[in-house]
Amino acid sequence: MLLYNSLTRKRDEFIPRTPGKVSMYTCGPTVYHFAHIGNLRTYIMEDVLDRYLRYSGNEVKRVMNITDVGHLTSDADEGEDKMVKGAKREHKTVLEIAQFYTDAFFADCEKLNIRRPDVIEPATQCIPEFIEMVQGLLDKGYAYLAGGNVYFDTSKLSQYYVFNDFKQEDLAVGVREGVSADDNKRNKNDFVLWFTKSKFEDQALKWDSPWGVGYPGWHIECSAISLKHCGEYLDIHCGGIDNAFPHHTNEIAQSEAYIGHEWCKNWFHVLHLNTNSGKMSKSKGEFLTLSLLESKGYDPMVYRFFCMQSHYRKSLVFSYENLDNAAVSYHTLIARIAALKPDGAVDEAVFNACRAKFTEAMDNDLNTSMAVTALYDVLKAKTNDSTKLALIEDYDRVLCLSLLDRAEKLRLKEEEQKAAEAKALADAAAADPFVAEILQLIEERKTAKKAKNFAEADRIRDYLAAKGVTLIDTAQGTTYQIN
Repeated sequence: MLLYNSLTRKRDEFIPRTPGKVSMYTCGPTVYHFAHIGNLRTYIMEDVLDRYLRYSGNEVKRVMNITDVGHLTSDADEGEDKMVKGAKREHKTVLEIAQFYTDAFFADCEKLNIRRPDVIEPATQCIPEFIEMVQGLLDKGYAYLAGGNVYFDTSKLSQYYVFNDFKQEDLAVGVREGVSADDNKRNKNDFVLWFTKSKFEDQALKWDSPWGVGYPGWHIECSAISLKHCGEYLDIHCGGIDNAFPHHTNEIAQSEAYIGHEWCKNWFHVLHLNTNSGKMSKSKGEFLTLSLLESKGYDPMVYRFFCMQSHYRKSLVFSYENLDNAAVSYHTLIARIAALKPDGAVDEAVFNACRAKFTEAMDNDLNTSMAVTALYDVLKAKTNDSTKLALIEDYDRVLCLSLLDRAEKLRLKEEEQKAAEAKALADAAAADPFVAEILQLIEERKTAKKAKNFAEADRIRDYLAAKGVTLIDTAQGTTYQIN
């Protein structure tokens, strides 16, 4: 399996440290507001990766943090805590805000068939681990105290910017965010590990520490939680491309300084979901949430399908027109699957040949768009419906588009509709002998056409036409109109 590795800037063969066992860390949400659909694109593609690793025979341990403290409004360790900002907005406590939006996030994940991670750890439950790691960095000389805060000293590193070859002045946090410099920092790229002093003195959540009462910086959370649950070697770390700098950059710096060796070899980043006006965010334009899409009549599976049609390393442009196109494609796909009927044994040779095309697409840097093409190829394959249904079920273990479930619901809906129509026609026939004769002749014509007795079918049509009845043949069957 080849995956693009942001660390090496090329596609690398993904080989877990322990064969057949994968430790996977994904940055979780900051639970101060609903996740927007751009956030959810990242979690969908991480879910596909997780599911494909399991599909390929690996045992996966996926860990996700919940940031319920410490993430400031600027990645530059400046500004107000996002959780405090959310609590003020809604006149609730920080913990009430955290619980509400954590529940909302996982409700969205469930609707999108995003598998719940094996370990979910709120930052507020790991304060002792954060303190231990910060103290360890101080003891090793990678951190310093200044102005009541503990900072990581980036000057002690041989390389800080690990993901890109940009100029330092272009990536400098203070410059990038357009905020005033922190005079406590020895170097402009240093970042806070633990706050005891902030220009916002009303921080709601604080804990005792060797450096005074305070709270952790955002970056230390993921490192400590990953080390707690995955150990000193991590196989793959995932997140949105906006996390690459400074968050993941800082994670690598502090983690490897703390443990004294390479931490994670593989970094998986999902590119942005954009609108026509640029990167999607919670602060500008229409706040696009999954609930908003549902209120407009979109099935959450349509959005998941929309995301599958583009490669995760390409920016995806969202518009309702694009989503409408995905909806048409998805519902047409479901209708085609609903028309399949089990009709014998699975053809193992065809099954294995088709499955090889699917795995080839997924092994090629998780190419979901080609995997979806492989799905359509199944529908066109020269084989029986039982084989097609088995392949669709197999592929959907990874794509998780609820294909067979939605197809079954469509079949039941169509059967209910046909039963209702049949009852209405029967009631009409009972009330009118002429209608009864028309319905009887329609059935006889249907039987004649099935037997390829087209002369008899034409005779019935002409007979009814002479009586002022026009037959209308449609894909759903034959209806009539009395002239």
